[in-house]
Amino acid sequence: MEQKDKIITLSRKLLKYSAAAAERFQTAKQEGVRGDFHMEVKPFADEVKEAAELWREAAIKWLTDNRPRNLHVNQIETAADYLEVISVQAFFPETSKKRFLDQLQSVEFILNSMILAVDQKRE
Repeated sequence: MEQKDKIITLSRKLLKYSAAAAERFQTAKQEGVRGDFHMEVKPFADEVKEAAELWREAAIKWLTDNRPRNLHVNQIETAADYLEVISVQAFFPETSKKRFLDQLQSVEFILNSMILAVDQKRE
């Protein structure tokens, strides 16, 4: 798979994970019930971490090679880190709603910006 396709595929996959985390967060908040660590939290967090690491590597390499004006390496690092955090925090009702939603919004913005930047370079 070409690097650009890999980044777009991984970005879309991570957007799906962030949507799943948001849904799970809503459930945790409404029901006030924590997710089972070994049955729910760890498998989901491990999946997200693996995809986020692959995306981080590919995105940083692409950024270094292409140098888009509106995206920087530190944003990629932050988004990957936030993804790992929200993939765990989504299962706990005591998680701060504001911080969770702020991190989620940041992740989604950076993922969508990455998709846009890669698409624009294709043309």
